[in-house]
Amino acid sequence: MYKIYINGTPLQLISQDFDRPESSENHLVARYTGVPKMLLNYVDMLEKNPKFRVVTLYGPNVEQLFSDFAHHYKSIEAAGGLVRNEAGDILVIYRRGVWDLPKGKIDKGEKAKEAAIREVQEETGLRSVSIKVPLINTYHTYRLKSGRRVLKKTYWYIMEAEHQELIPQAEEEIEKAIWQHPRTFLGEADPIYGNIRDVVVAGFNPSLR
Repeated sequence: MYKIYINGTPLQLISQDFDRPESSENHLVARYTGVPKMLLNYVDMLEKNPKFRVVTLYGPNVEQLFSDFAHHYKSIEAAGGLVRNEAGDILVIYRRGVWDLPKGKIDKGEKAKEAAIREVQEETGLRSVSIKVPLINTYHTYRLKSGRRVLKKTYWYIMEAEHQELIPQAEEEIEKAIWQHPRTFLGEADPIYGNIRDVVVAGFNPSLR
């Protein structure tokens, strides 16, 4: 399954063999007809009118469905980290009025792991941090000033660091960088992006600790 956030609403792309829900007032479920242009109808709807809590599209080949969807976008890749310290707190940032996790664009010739560590250090001032295990990949869309649509894929990693002084990167408009317990963050962070919530929730998986 692919989950892509469009204007804050998740668009789920799944196989027709997947155990899918029934359509409801808050959840639109529809079959993909195999015509790529038809996907823009759902994109336009989500960009202009977030009426539904979630939209699910299904088809016989979810990889082809995702490929057809991505064809309408310029693709960008980024990487970031869910950083834990010895107390079990996670490192979170506050940027442009929204709570977030440190992440950034992967530079040309750079590996995702390298970009993730670099961005975490640049945005939070951490001097020493290490990757423990890959976590999940997230997707969200936005528009450039030119109007072109962008699909951003972010590679996320579980990271570890000792409790250190944090220095938020002012040039990236980061106002705060703090350590906070993940349950506190999920319960009190407002506003928070849906894909960031997904990353923190995924980090609770005991097998990844």
